[in-house]
Amino acid sequence: MLSLRSCRISDHGCPPASRIGPRASSVLVLPRRKRRALNAPLDHRAPLVFDTRELGRRPGALKRITRSVAAPEGLGIEVIGVPQGAPLELDLRLESVMEGVLVTGTARAPLAGECVRCLEPLAQEAEAEFQELFSYPDAGDWTRTAEPGDDAEDEERLFLEDDLFDLEPVLRDAVVLSLPLQPVCREDCPGLCPECGVRLADDPEHHHDTAVDIRWAALRDFDPADHKKTPRTRGDDPQEK
Repeated sequence: MLSLRSCRISDHGCPPASRIGPRASSVLVLPRRKRRALNAPLDHRAPLVFDTRELGRRPGALKRITRSVAAPEGLGIEVIGVPQGAPLELDLRLESVMEGVLVTGTARAPLAGECVRCLEPLAQEAEAEFQELFSYPDAGDWTRTAEPGDDAEDEERLFLEDDLFDLEPVLRDAVVLSLPLQPVCREDCPGLCPECGVRLADDPEHHHDTAVDIRWAALRDFDPADHKKTPRTRGDDPQEK
């Protein structure tokens, strides 16, 4: 299960965000500002767009949402991922805070991929937890003055748009970072035979004779018993005088 995503609101008692782990280094994640710039204005009818108007900017106001949506395209890595259109179950908790809306949630979805050892298809379940602050557009200036940050931190900030927020970039980061980098069909999968490619789990007794170095192949059938020395008799050597 994935650790909580980044949340720069420690003043409100949010869990620390330093537990993403080494997996993050192996997954390409675009800066959020750049990803958001590629998108059109938010559409409240989109399955991963949520409305926060009921919270009314009242700190402490809560709203819980349960929603099942079709998984978007590209929610995975090369060897495993959530199939496009698969059911994605979301349990969200929206909390109004001074700076914006704090979204805490869990995503569950089926996974499809292949075992990295034997290349057989496999099916698993993904469960990813995430937490993110969506700031009010007019809260950016005073927040930056109170807690100055570098440009990288500013690019990672997410903002509400007309009381709407798009969960897809947060969801994508959470699910992709929770995936196993080397999925296996079972923990003790023996993989494939390195010589012929046979799946060893189907043939536990499978083996090959010990390979012989080609330089010594001619000696494989050599039998010393067939080459015993016999005493020479006079005249055996044509050069003997």
